[in-house]
Amino acid sequence: MHVHILGIAGTFMGSLALIAKQLGHTVTGMDQGVYPPMSTQLDEQGIDYTHGYKVKDLPNADTFIIGNALSRGNACVEEILNKQHHYTSGAQWLAEEVLHNKWVLAISGTHGKTTTASMLSWILECAGYNPSFLIGGVVENFGVSSRLTDSNFFVIEADEYDTAFFDKRSKFIHYHPKTLVINNLEFDHADIFDSLSDIQKQFHHLIRTIPSDGLIIHPKDTQAINEVLEQGLWSSDQTLPAQKLNTTDIGSSFEIEGAMVNWHLLGEHNMQNGLGAIYAAHHIGIPFDVACEALNTFKGVKRRLEIKHQTNAVTLYDDFAHHPTAIKTTLSGLRAKVGNENIVAILELRSNTMKSGVHQQSLVDALKDANQVLILKPKNTDWDIDTLFDTDSLFSSVDDIVTKLGQINQGHFVVMSNGSFDDIFNKLIPNL
Repeated sequence: MHVHILGIAGTFMGSLALIAKQLGHTVTGMDQGVYPPMSTQLDEQGIDYTHGYKVKDLPNADTFIIGNALSRGNACVEEILNKQHHYTSGAQWLAEEVLHNKWVLAISGTHGKTTTASMLSWILECAGYNPSFLIGGVVENFGVSSRLTDSNFFVIEADEYDTAFFDKRSKFIHYHPKTLVINNLEFDHADIFDSLSDIQKQFHHLIRTIPSDGLIIHPKDTQAINEVLEQGLWSSDQTLPAQKLNTTDIGSSFEIEGAMVNWHLLGEHNMQNGLGAIYAAHHIGIPFDVACEALNTFKGVKRRLEIKHQTNAVTLYDDFAHHPTAIKTTLSGLRAKVGNENIVAILELRSNTMKSGVHQQSLVDALKDANQVLILKPKNTDWDIDTLFDTDSLFSSVDDIVTKLGQINQGHFVVMSNGSFDDIFNKLIPNL
């Protein structure tokens, strides 16, 4: 079968493409704004795609999988509808073709989904479970963001964003997990949700799909999550224990059930991610000590405080953080490791939520651990960013940011964006 994916370079759809290929399908796609790591992964896997959405590039495919970034008015969408081609969403296709007979372990929440799902996949791998997985980032231990095996266990990053222009339910409604981790719950995706309660409603719908012998794992005393659980709970739930995080020479460590995790990762948020993964693995029978031993060899995920370049004076990081909470935890974790050394936060306000200004005041607080802040000023925003940051922090182009960074001769440069940031690394690294 020939499967053609519209939006193939997105983190979810790019991962889906690998699964479809492993099922033996011919896989092609199209997208715009294609950039690493997904573009690199597609190229390495030999999956052909075209740039842009041109009707002439639509093949004679058996099924068209349409990503949620596309809407009515897109020329290719209109062509598919007018010609009455068979089309579906990525989440529905995955559910029908792959997940229907699997024990699904789903990782949900506003932050940490990719990292926690990656940790859980690695724990299952080290324990000999040979899991299938689909994750919104390239896992360093595996070198890919998804794979399909003959295992009964499938780990998936469960996103609350809507499914497609023709299906406005959250994607995770399709997955029917038996093990569900809810990392945290905050307001996000201001382009499709009007309030936190809107998001909570989707999580309530997700919980309605958990079987009675399933398990929901979540942090203790988190009001937004507790409010969801109070709307209805038909399975068991497990609250994560409070643990103390210790800073070490290589990163950090914490103890759980008599076993120790001692890894290079930083911050309380990564400890919480690790705890969620450990307890999810325990639900399918993996001992705590085996899970902790696996996490000691966990390498991380691309674009999660990933070191891109290092000199004697400067360490350059790439981080996917784009919500104030994620920005804050990233910088506070780095601050705990480097002490008083210089930290420069370089930020692209790219998401619709950040552009809307709903998080503008919390953004200022999130950046407090940075000695200096450089922000690419958005072209279209619903708020005046100049009222929160001085002119020395705001830049109209990436080239101007690169020039400014060239005048800073030492420190930790943390680039934070959920996009390509106008190819900033290729412009910046030669100047360091």
